[in-house]
Amino acid sequence: MFTVRTLAAACAWLCAAASAHAASASASSHASPKAEVIHWWTSGGESAAVKQVAQAYRNAGGVWIDTAIAGGDQSRAVTINRIVGGNPPTAAQFNTSKQFLDVIEAGMLNNVDTVARAQNWDQLLPAPIIDVIKVDGHYYAVPLNIHMQTWFWYSKSAFRKAGIAKEPESMAEFFAALDKLKAAGIIPLAHGGQAWQETVLFSAILANMGGKELYLKSMRDRDQATLLSPAFRKVLLTFKRLKAYVDAGAPGRNWNDATALVISGRAGFQVMGDWAKGEFTNARQVAGRHYGCMAGLGPGTPYLIQGDVFVFPRTDDAQAVKAQNLLANVVSQPGLQVGFSKLKGSIPVRTDVNAAELDLCAQKGIEIMKDRARQAGVTEVYLTPDQNGAMQDVLTAYWNTNMPAEKAQRSIANALKY
Repeated sequence: MFTVRTLAAACAWLCAAASAHAASASASSHASPKAEVIHWWTSGGESAAVKQVAQAYRNAGGVWIDTAIAGGDQSRAVTINRIVGGNPPTAAQFNTSKQFLDVIEAGMLNNVDTVARAQNWDQLLPAPIIDVIKVDGHYYAVPLNIHMQTWFWYSKSAFRKAGIAKEPESMAEFFAALDKLKAAGIIPLAHGGQAWQETVLFSAILANMGGKELYLKSMRDRDQATLLSPAFRKVLLTFKRLKAYVDAGAPGRNWNDATALVISGRAGFQVMGDWAKGEFTNARQVAGRHYGCMAGLGPGTPYLIQGDVFVFPRTDDAQAVKAQNLLANVVSQPGLQVGFSKLKGSIPVRTDVNAAELDLCAQKGIEIMKDRARQAGVTEVYLTPDQNGAMQDVLTAYWNTNMPAEKAQRSIANALKY
């Protein structure tokens, strides 16, 4: 990963290159705004959703150049390499997190304060989102949607086959349902054995067992006493207990392939962000009829949010800035956010949208978001990429080996100490 110092050193070169390019571009100032957009929306549901953004941009008079790169880590790496190398895209997708903090601190992004002021983001947006896209009084990303990371998805047909009459409302009931699925010959828990997916699963257990207090003390405050407490150790033990309900084909499996197991009824549950709903939609399944969704195992479970944003690499090229401003305004519109979320599985970041157009699960999410007491950020909102990566390494090692819970606990506490 690039450090702030590396990015800052490259910034002067980039700015000089951008200024030189501006002179040659001035002759075409009347051309349609052209935006090359880097993103990682490549699964079926994601691909359908991003086409909504591309078409809306074209409808507004722009030219969309699509650069899709599979995998968030790979896509972000390409974006940062190109920014540092002096060949930045017009815009790039990031998650609503600290993933782009180094780039902001190096002065390599244009801010979007004009759009933020016009739409009153200070009052409109949830605090966990503002905390990562507003730095030193300036907004540096345009949020498109809100994702909740730890939904419990389940197959209605698998429930019927296993004799599960109702949604589990506690951790004990969840494990009882997993046991019934296993007895019925169904994969109890569809899981993709990738490190980030294990972090999602762990976050779900932490939020559902410890509530908002334990979650925030652990992830936001990185409180050492909390991280070394019996309560946190119990979360780790419960997380590892789930390994017995995952099939042998899980290692290396992509998240959408795990979702496909639930869609087909071969698996009962998946714990995954609401982007998974885009896969159900793409398979023509209907929430409440073919599959179910639970935001948690109890009414007070914290709603762990992030989302997708566009960032705009710094440039003085008038045409590029024009294209950036057009895209910022396009993705901020309520109609586009609804159309995108219907296919992506998310909910709009704006509150002044027609929720009736969205499905049952999205409406649940919108209703929960009205209760600010339930709002919390995902781990990447509170932790730096290095901290989150270090914790993720411990969790995946703990999940995949015979590492004792006590060692995992000490290692996480040490990783989050500084």
